Amino acid sequence: MGSTLEIDKFLEPLAIDVQKLSGLAREMALTFGKLSAESSDMFLPTPISESILSPEVSAGQDGSDSGRYLAIDIGGTNLRVGFIELQQDLVVDDAGVPSTARKLNRLLEHSWPIGESLKNENSESLFSWIGDRIAHVVRKGCDAFSLSPDQDLPLGVTFSFPMHQTSLSEAKLMAMGKGFAITSNLDLGGHLTTGYEKHKTADMPNIKIAAIANDSVSTLVSFIYQFPAKAHQKAAMGVIVGTGCNATIPLKLSTLHESKRPASINVLPGQDVATAKIAVNTEWSINGSAPPLRKFRLINKWDEELDRAGEIPGFQPLEYMTAGRYLGELGRIMFLDYCINVLKLSVSTLPSKLRQRFGLTTTFLSHYYHNSPKGSMADQLSNEFPAEHPEFEWTKTLEAVLHKIAVAIQKRAAGIIAASTIGLLMCAEEIPEPGAIWKKDITELVVGYTGGCIQHFQDYLADTQAYLDKILALEFDGKSPIRVVLHPCHDGGITGAGVLVPAALASMRT
Repeated sequence: MGSTLEIDKFLEPLAIDVQKLSGLAREMALTFGKLSAESSDMFLPTPISESILSPEVSAGQDGSDSGRYLAIDIGGTNLRVGFIELQQDLVVDDAGVPSTARKLNRLLEHSWPIGESLKNENSESLFSWIGDRIAHVVRKGCDAFSLSPDQDLPLGVTFSFPMHQTSLSEAKLMAMGKGFAITSNLDLGGHLTTGYEKHKTADMPNIKIAAIANDSVSTLVSFIYQFPAKAHQKAAMGVIVGTGCNATIPLKLSTLHESKRPASINVLPGQDVATAKIAVNTEWSINGSAPPLRKFRLINKWDEELDRAGEIPGFQPLEYMTAGRYLGELGRIMFLDYCINVLKLSVSTLPSKLRQRFGLTTTFLSHYYHNSPKGSMADQLSNEFPAEHPEFEWTKTLEAVLHKIAVAIQKRAAGIIAASTIGLLMCAEEIPEPGAIWKKDITELVVGYTGGCIQHFQDYLADTQAYLDKILALEFDGKSPIRVVLHPCHDGGITGAGVLVPAALASMRT
């Protein structure tokens, strides 16, 4: 039953190699450039220039902007509210050279699940609930930090949904999705302020929206602030590979279609806005990124089956192939196909959970390997999917097939993320064309990553880094002038919102 050769042939539609990924990276670079210039729902700008995201500006070169800043992170599942404390200490190295050490502390942070009933309520109910939670934390801040009721409290906001921004402190919501019934074109800052005012007392300060950003943008902001970059390094972009998948990178304002260029942009005093790079939320998983995936035949019959069963078929093909919400379901579809059409097992004999949509979770596949802390593969299968029919039993062949499927899914996902990352960096002109003279001092581009999927699904993280190295080695014939390195940046949603507050206050709008 099921020879190794037979299993490998079955998995051929998921096969990738470095040549294919290198071509995908170049094609993604061209596609991303086109989407930046033309798409209305991808490559959405945040009106803040790359220059004011530097740690020196965010924290204040003289330490004057060190302090505590109110921050909220509105996600698809949870709401987090707290104070972000930024500190600077002067340190001197062994050679007597002084420098500033940056510290970030999270204070009075609270998290609440956003219940399904709230998601289905109207906007006033949802934002009243959010306002009540903000007031709860501000009350604790008044007691702990003696906040003055006469001084407005600047607020940084991370919002994990698409939005159009006319300035850093203003945003109009697009349709939220992720189970939320709220429609588009709502004033986010106004609704947050109104919700808070319903629940504050006279001895509490008013809040003033200082900065609003998407979660991928906030991840990049947090990463730039916290990463101790050396002279040859640059914190270049942020990537989220969790339940969903997204990336943020600073791009030249001139690369965006005129209709997407913000009316005002926060820049440093004296900086020419025409030459500025601004943080762009790529929403790279939306269907605009599908053509390169199809060109290299990376989308197969199993992907198409998963897509057809989704809420919005064709909407996010890259996410279906790389993100935690879908990889377990993709594995289930493939495993059933192998059992039914290769091993000729009757579908009615299989465990009922395996016959249900999303019955095989990404979390299960993440830890399904030899010597897993979750137990042997045989025990994991028997516990999660107990045999229910006398004609079915878990065999060594079935154990091996599911494991090979999980590994194949993970390796393809890692390759796609690596190629997309290289492509986005090429689009941003952070990686030179092969053969071009590279005069920059930067030899290492550091990508901040977060998300449980890339951290825990098989060898996703290690394989992504390996593919990054192999793609660049092939592109530059083993002599790449630059390396792309992944570095953790977790909880960037709330920390990035806090970091953005002094960055916004230190900048000017033009």
